[in-house]
Amino acid sequence: MGEKLQFTELDQYLFGQGTHYDVYKKLGAHPTARNRKRGVYFAVWAPNAQSVSVIGDFNNWDKTANPMEKAGPIGVFEAFIPGVKVGNLYKFYIVGMHGEELYKADPYGNCAELRPGTASRVANISRYKWNDSEWMKKRPQFDENKDPMAIYEVHPGSWKKHTITDEDETGFYNYREFAHELAKYVKTMGYTHVELMGIAEHPFDGSWGYQVTGYYAPTSRYGTPEDFKYMVDYLHKNKIGVILDWVPAHFPKDAHGLANFDGTAVYEHEDPKQGEHPDWGTKIYNYGRPEVKNFLIANALFWVEECHVDGLRVDAVASMLYLDYGKSDGQWVANKYGDNKNLEAIEFFKHLNSVLLGRNHGTVMIAEESTAWPKVTGKAEDDGLGFSLKWNMGWMNDFLEYMKLDPYFRKYNHNKMTFSMAYAYSEKYVLVLSHDEVVHLKCSMLNKMPGFLDDKFKNLKTAYTFMFCHPGKKLLFMGQEFGQLREWSEERELDWYLLGEDNHKSLQEFVKGLLHMYRKYPALYAVDNTPDGFEWINADDGDRSIFSFVRKSPTKRNNVLVVCNFTPVERTDYRVGVPKKKQYKLIMDETGMLEKPVIYKADKEECDNREFSFAYPLAPYGVGIFLY
Repeated sequence: MGEKLQFTELDQYLFGQGTHYDVYKKLGAHPTARNRKRGVYFAVWAPNAQSVSVIGDFNNWDKTANPMEKAGPIGVFEAFIPGVKVGNLYKFYIVGMHGEELYKADPYGNCAELRPGTASRVANISRYKWNDSEWMKKRPQFDENKDPMAIYEVHPGSWKKHTITDEDETGFYNYREFAHELAKYVKTMGYTHVELMGIAEHPFDGSWGYQVTGYYAPTSRYGTPEDFKYMVDYLHKNKIGVILDWVPAHFPKDAHGLANFDGTAVYEHEDPKQGEHPDWGTKIYNYGRPEVKNFLIANALFWVEECHVDGLRVDAVASMLYLDYGKSDGQWVANKYGDNKNLEAIEFFKHLNSVLLGRNHGTVMIAEESTAWPKVTGKAEDDGLGFSLKWNMGWMNDFLEYMKLDPYFRKYNHNKMTFSMAYAYSEKYVLVLSHDEVVHLKCSMLNKMPGFLDDKFKNLKTAYTFMFCHPGKKLLFMGQEFGQLREWSEERELDWYLLGEDNHKSLQEFVKGLLHMYRKYPALYAVDNTPDGFEWINADDGDRSIFSFVRKSPTKRNNVLVVCNFTPVERTDYRVGVPKKKQYKLIMDETGMLEKPVIYKADKEECDNREFSFAYPLAPYGVGIFLY
């Protein structure tokens, strides 16, 4: 060819340093013109390959038709092929270091063939005209420390489905119709954000998208990359933030994927003790290799900057931080200090979070981290990992263990509900009831609750009230808001027909009331991360299994007093201590939001070690939310 190709010396230098943050505009497949001919520029990193060529439906998958040239010593191969069009299928045919013949999908490809096909598809992702300028202008002002966040976790393929037919055997909604349906629902309910599972391309539906082969490709199950951008755009126009699940912890061994990419360990560690997750049968990234770190950091930036996504929830962070995660003795290699911390992954997180959040104010990085690793949400310069928020798995486990108990035994486990406040300010937390809690025989949220069906609904309303008033951002998985009876399965849509029954409809209305109340009163969200925002009234009423506390507003107006009764026992004259001799306005109880608030006046009667108190009728499994 002899032409000056596009992966320049500067590109190579930056990529080799791990700081080529928009490398996805160079690597991959990019429609362009050369010498007045339209075609596609292809580039792939395969440092130990003997040769690479592009094969596709445009050259009858002929290995010899379109060889690629090596651009410099870093191991990037490139080629411009005239006549190739958007929509064409392609792969890289790689002759590996030891003569292996490999057929690989494009690691930087923006579109993939619909599974079970495994080829990449040429796409032009820069054509989409965005209409969310108002949202993007305001985004930098968003502050997760002070603003409300109530996240609806959704798996697009199973939220709603079309009727299965011979022509359409999946029933999937396209990204565009999904956007319209979802926006309408989320707006009505009152969530602030959606968190979407399984967007990056993945071969196996049953992995729910947690085993990714196409990091730069929105899955073709629901449409094209442009359809995906339309969905984000439309949600933004409806003032709904978009968070994606993102999986830098591991990748599957599928033959067309990243594993053993050029016949050698390119993306993963060569030593299986460092490069494999025995539990998951997947490969672990080599976070110390600059080009691999670059692949992942640029990918996070791709979703946020190119696709306008507002944040990433990073999956399985603990598995990255600990070298011995899920491994027994002899299956892992210690670091240079002889311990189990993955120093390269720690460095990776600091780099990732400081770059992404530094360049994109108002976005969030959320860690799904299940251990007591210190300073996950601490600043990188103070030796923290630099995340915005962390899933509060400790709270979730204690909360669910408590809620599953027969009410009679709750008094012996009272501390399960109070313990979270002992560490509430050690990190910035999201309280989560996620998809992981309603699969693998763990029961749906409703069926975790004790008692007959009627009791289950009452328990769940009290539980959700406690959750929405407790410090921390909120996340609920789809279906939990109306009391899905069956466990979740990715193979079928949610049981929306249940909303024809009064108790399910009433639970949905109750959650809607909680969401709208949560967003309306800053006391419930504006001071989550310091002790100024919360105070127990009575944390020790274990015998009656009643909890009372206040949430304080930053302006001192519309503070909130919360009472939750976790037994079926009625207290006709329940007395609660209060901070001040004021009027207390009951705005919500176990029946939902009250049309007309009920006023209670505090009198000078000692209760809960407070000078003032008032009495009111507390129903079985009753809740009271008062403004003062």
